[in-house]
Amino acid sequence: MTTVDYNSLIPNNVGLAEDRRLQRALESWQPKFVEWWKTLGPVAFQNNDVYLRTAVSVSQEGWANFGYVKMPEYRWGIFLADPQPDRKIGFGDHKGQDVWQEVPGEYRSDLRRLIVVQGDTEPASVEQQRALCLTAPSLYDLRNLFQVNVEEGRHLWAMIYLLHGYFGRDGRDEADELLLRHSGAEDNPRILGAFNEPTTDWLSFYFFTYFTDRDGKFQLASLKESAFDPLSRTCEFMLKEEAHHMFVGATGIGRVIQRTVELMKEHDTDDVSSFGGINVSVLQRYLNLHYSLSLDLFGAETSTNAANYFAAGLKGRFHEDRREDDHQLKDVTRLVPAFDQSGVVMNEAPALLALNETLRDDYIEDCAKGVERWNRTLQEVGAELRLPHVGFNRNVGVFSGKPISPDGLVVSEEKYQALRATEWLPTADDRQYIQSLMKPVLTPGKMANWISAPATGVHAKPIDYEYVRA
Repeated sequence: MTTVDYNSLIPNNVGLAEDRRLQRALESWQPKFVEWWKTLGPVAFQNNDVYLRTAVSVSQEGWANFGYVKMPEYRWGIFLADPQPDRKIGFGDHKGQDVWQEVPGEYRSDLRRLIVVQGDTEPASVEQQRALCLTAPSLYDLRNLFQVNVEEGRHLWAMIYLLHGYFGRDGRDEADELLLRHSGAEDNPRILGAFNEPTTDWLSFYFFTYFTDRDGKFQLASLKESAFDPLSRTCEFMLKEEAHHMFVGATGIGRVIQRTVELMKEHDTDDVSSFGGINVSVLQRYLNLHYSLSLDLFGAETSTNAANYFAAGLKGRFHEDRREDDHQLKDVTRLVPAFDQSGVVMNEAPALLALNETLRDDYIEDCAKGVERWNRTLQEVGAELRLPHVGFNRNVGVFSGKPISPDGLVVSEEKYQALRATEWLPTADDRQYIQSLMKPVLTPGKMANWISAPATGVHAKPIDYEYVRA
């Protein structure tokens, strides 16, 4: 098991003390990061004590410590999962060879790009969510928001370490750029469009952490398969923390649904807005939006870049080792969706080119599990939520801009634009109403009226624990 140096300025288990050049470079970068955090991190509570978990090891048990800390003083560190002895490359043209401990020259540019794009999403989500702390529905939720935020910050550190440690001057320049791009900035926005929209309310935050952080899970799981071992080990540990982010989304939406059902039963009505609840129809429209935006993050249905990354051993498939094929896919095909004059059709394509679609399929299957759980609660009132058709509201790939309804029907452009604005996506009235609910509740144990209490507290603490101290 690798040893964690928790006494240094930057906690790590990568032997920074033995690489003085790298240590100095990272210690020089740290003040820039802290300044970014203070400037573009949460807009309030920076000086409050928050009950947070902090990574202190990479073991299966006891890897995190829980305690009060002020967020700017959080011990962001660099943690790689323990190496696997004699690990071999599991896919692509180099399958069966030893994994790489250094970056092969021929893949330097592609690897750097993959790391930069992943790294760019981490601070972007913090920037998107920075004002949410002003309207938290409870101290429990406020603490969970901050936990997500600091761990996104730590995930940025994970990518910064790789850039500084393995990519020389180019990597250092890219690391600086990760703090210079800002979510929504006109002149220097974040790389991916989904990370340039502000998260203005908690309902959007829950759907974001359910759907968009779940995209992060699948991207990290694919990079975990990489032949570049430091990247693989970095992503393996990041997945531990990512699980909590999706938990926040899944349980957050579940608690909103629980409260909606309670109000529907109490008042015998489908419209609970007059009682301070959120209607199922509004939940469906928010789901449609965040799900469709997240589908775009997987890219086009067929991609030469994805094929090249796979063949080179840079990025595999989700659970690559569990797949029963040759892990090279040179003579394998699969069906991919397409759009022509007859509507949505399925065409055959080389599986190697269709890796984005394969990963998107895995993601969709995973998303559906949470919807099934939410629907068990909604069954009490005869309602349900549904994932919309994969072609709905898409801006990337073969469905980009196509007039496809949530049910998968091709409709006229006029009908599509009209219903998209009034029935299928959040309306101006929806957003105004949701915003009207966003009132902070900061009394320990108390919840906003539109959301139910969680089943349990954090780390065996009671629900009414003072998760954020005044």
